[in-house]
Amino acid sequence: MRTRRLLAGVLVAAAVTASGCSSGSDESLPEAATLVDDAAKATADIDSTHFAIQVNGNVQGLMIQSLDGDLTADGEAEGSGTITQAGQLVEIDFVLTGDALHLKGPTGGYQQLPASMVSSIYDPSAVLDEDRGVAKLVSSLQDPETTAREEVSGTEAFKVEGKLARDVLSEVLPGVPSAADVAFWIRDDESRLPVKATATFSGDASVDITLSDVNKPVTVEPPQ
Repeated sequence: MRTRRLLAGVLVAAAVTASGCSSGSDESLPEAATLVDDAAKATADIDSTHFAIQVNGNVQGLMIQSLDGDLTADGEAEGSGTITQAGQLVEIDFVLTGDALHLKGPTGGYQQLPASMVSSIYDPSAVLDEDRGVAKLVSSLQDPETTAREEVSGTEAFKVEGKLARDVLSEVLPGVPSAADVAFWIRDDESRLPVKATATFSGDASVDITLSDVNKPVTVEPPQ
């Protein structure tokens, strides 16, 4: 009987210890304020990246539905996407370089337009702009909280959640109707680069922004 009581005591102690370790794992998550600060600085130093924007559901006022391309910190970009035009979804290819925007619709070749026209469709250079882009979004996150450690596209990352005001979001997502709940996934390594951001609006509509292949060489040339 004494042996059984001792064994039971050991098992109870082990259970309490295990429970304490599980609880402690949440407490081991880095402070959100530190992650946000590090991620903002890291993003501001990006020279080039592959970026993707994906709208899930109906976000009223947002013209773009998807974009996927390569971008430099100098504002040169190329890629493809889908936009809403006159109530219809239209596929486009774009090249933004120098003083020109080259745009191709579902039919025909590229049309050259002044670079100033890019804002009427979508300005991809905003993504890496220190004063408008992802760095600004991260640093402007209200009431940030580190909520989890998760894997995103094969990358271990810390999830930081908070809110962003409409005027901040609209710099990267022009036309958004309101503020949003926003989650950032920030790499669990020394780089502290953001991997993904998701802004969630009313009705569970959301927009995902992802960055990958950071600082890999990107060359943007006008189409022939």
